[in-house]
Amino acid sequence: MKIRNIAIIAHVDHGKTTLVDNMLKQAGTFRENEHVEDRVMDSGDIERERGITISAKPTSIQWGEYKINIVDTPGHADFGGEVERILSMVDGVVLLVDSAEGPLPQTKFVLSKALKLNLRPIVCINKIDRGDARPDEVLTETFDLFDKLGATDSQLDFPYLYACGRDGWAIRDLKDIDNPNKDLKPLFQLIVDHVPAPDCDGTRCQINAPFKMLATTLEADPYVGRILTGKIESGTVRVGQTVKAINMAGEFIENAKITKIIEHQGVNKVSLESASAGDIVVIAGFSKATVADTLCDPSVFDPIPAMPIDPPTLTMTFFVNTSPLAGKSGKKLTSRMIGERLFREAETNIALKVSQSANNEAFEVSGRGELQLGILIETMRREGFELSVSRPRVVMQTGANGEKLEPIEEVVIDVDDEFSGVVIEKMTKRKATITEMKPSGIGKTRIVFSAPSRGLIGYLSEFRTDTRGTGIMNRVFDKYDTYRGPITQYRPGVLVSMEAGSTTTYALHNLEPRGVLFVGPQTEVYSGMIVGEHSKENDIEVNPVRGKQLTNVRSVTADEKLFLAPPRKMSLEEALSYIQDDELVEVTPSTIRLRKKELDSGRRKKAYRFAETD
Repeated sequence: MKIRNIAIIAHVDHGKTTLVDNMLKQAGTFRENEHVEDRVMDSGDIERERGITISAKPTSIQWGEYKINIVDTPGHADFGGEVERILSMVDGVVLLVDSAEGPLPQTKFVLSKALKLNLRPIVCINKIDRGDARPDEVLTETFDLFDKLGATDSQLDFPYLYACGRDGWAIRDLKDIDNPNKDLKPLFQLIVDHVPAPDCDGTRCQINAPFKMLATTLEADPYVGRILTGKIESGTVRVGQTVKAINMAGEFIENAKITKIIEHQGVNKVSLESASAGDIVVIAGFSKATVADTLCDPSVFDPIPAMPIDPPTLTMTFFVNTSPLAGKSGKKLTSRMIGERLFREAETNIALKVSQSANNEAFEVSGRGELQLGILIETMRREGFELSVSRPRVVMQTGANGEKLEPIEEVVIDVDDEFSGVVIEKMTKRKATITEMKPSGIGKTRIVFSAPSRGLIGYLSEFRTDTRGTGIMNRVFDKYDTYRGPITQYRPGVLVSMEAGSTTTYALHNLEPRGVLFVGPQTEVYSGMIVGEHSKENDIEVNPVRGKQLTNVRSVTADEKLFLAPPRKMSLEEALSYIQDDELVEVTPSTIRLRKKELDSGRRKKAYRFAETD
């Protein structure tokens, strides 16, 4: 059987998963009367809720005499580690570019990784049905991006087509846009014609050579244990066969007997007795082997080179939940449970780094961005964990001459012309510099910044307020560069509860003039918990549980009805961006709370005085 291995890559929301949906449907994966959910590849609860792809997922379709293995990849920059490792097991990519938005930061990121691996992309200008589509301009911008990234002549000579992934059609020429019989046949044909067959170990699929496979992803299955996914580079592997695992240095890790070989066919997993060079399969039987290890025949001693992964740029500290309300809703509370879960996650997600503090009570977790770490925390709280998390901070590096280096991001902002001034002002205060500025449609401006990551922490909510919810911000890690100096960021003070108990309408009504409340009536609070935002820059302690003193004297206002404004509710990512260095986010399965690190008022004031004297 003829094999083609491809990955679908693009910026976030440019239509990867929707296109894969229609590729599966038109390849006959589903019955004619079968009900199929939209975005069938996004199987996780969080993926479906947020409408994003978090982890790369393989599938396969049959197109004539060809078997096409397809990998749907995440679009968010925070999950770029998924894209980096997946590209090593495919022979071609389909690059989707929105016909109106054009190439954006993540487009640049995924394309650069593909070009470095000498892959020859197919460009698909998607969402051609948009009213503001500009396909010719976007195609030119895409070519310029190829050239800017140092593409070879063969890569610059990329084939392209126009598509509407939602409606399931693609065309080679815009003249065919009114053809009523449009489908995805042009895309399938381009894939089988343009993407080469698997090149196994430098020769075309050496089936008779010793078995070799690079482990690209790792999962834990409750029934079969540790399972590793990858493309077989050479040879054949069978159930019951004894193989070994070696690391990137060629050092022996373990021997194992293959207990299961699984292949993705459509949305189903099918068990196989054997698989050969060029196949993308899932293998079970190993207990120690992990991502980037080579699984091979005992006669093999040279590992398959693995593509290096970009380092983490953001870190957070995970603590045991020590609040007075700890243990009310969660079941997994101890540092041992939290540590085991974090180290297990780091094993499967190579873009994460986890280390334990000296006192074994806290864990440093480093990743690509706030969204990636936020998804991890959200997953843990749904599993029953309770924990406290610190404010995100950037990972600094030291240059060759001892200079301080910090992560720099490329930020692309699309805003209405009337808001461009305030955006430039705010970004400049955060040490960002403008690299490009141009119109992006009627009444809109696109501004490209080079900005330090630490200056962007907590800016998204402020950006949405400044642009009245109309602005769009996309960011991706660019490089480590010289430290740009201190950044002065203003955030109002907070209202800190001085008492424990249940909040009352009377108390909250009296606190409303002081600022914006984060809690409503009948909410359990404790001393040191943040219950609102102060209208001034200083923190103040308040009593949100105070009740109205009753007397036996009649009053005109005795039965006056009190009305409260709805409290401000924050998502997990918003809470992480909001807190300061002396504050924590308390995360439980049922609640997200903000609190001070030091709950005791006296010790907290003493620490502030010491900080001022220093």
